[in-house]
Amino acid sequence: MRFTGVSAAAVVALLGMGAAHAQSSGPSAQQIIQALKPTGNVSSTTRGIVPLAQGAAQAAPAPSVAKPAAMRMKTTGPATVSHAAAQTPSINLNIDFATGSAKLTPQAVTELDRLGRALTDKTLAAYHFRVVGHTDTTGAASTNLALSQARAAAVKTYLMSKFDIPATRLQATGVGEADLLVPTGPNVANRANRRVQIINTGK
Repeated sequence: MRFTGVSAAAVVALLGMGAAHAQSSGPSAQQIIQALKPTGNVSSTTRGIVPLAQGAAQAAPAPSVAKPAAMRMKTTGPATVSHAAAQTPSINLNIDFATGSAKLTPQAVTELDRLGRALTDKTLAAYHFRVVGHTDTTGAASTNLALSQARAAAVKTYLMSKFDIPATRLQATGVGEADLLVPTGPNVANRANRRVQIINTGK
């Protein structure tokens, strides 16, 4: 198809807008930093924020103000949540994988590159993080659990390889469909529930 004059320019502009939208679908590195940096007062007798106990991610209260799924955090500040919750900043990221596998898609790589830049920023470089894989309720629970664990491990491996983040700073785990962001019944495909949660567990 041949385009001339204004028509061709308009097509190029529209294509450019589409590409920009695809690149900015998730939170920026700076937004991730803001979500994951410690909040609230930290005791002078500790080296950093209190590490999460196993399962604490599921037990932390939900924020009182609704936020987009990609930016929903466990903490809104000490004035509105408990002291423990204020010390466990987290963020949910929609990391795309190939269907039924732990293979990263190009869009996933884009999102993880932002995450990698955030975790290596001086604001967060001293902290450790838990990478928690989640699924929706499509399929068997046992399959979803294994898949979420494999996907969390894939995220950890990518961040270690691309950004030289030490393995000791990242703990990968999967919970399958056990901690749904959006409660649903069985065999419900819900993109918001297919997420990777990053939790700051302290220094």
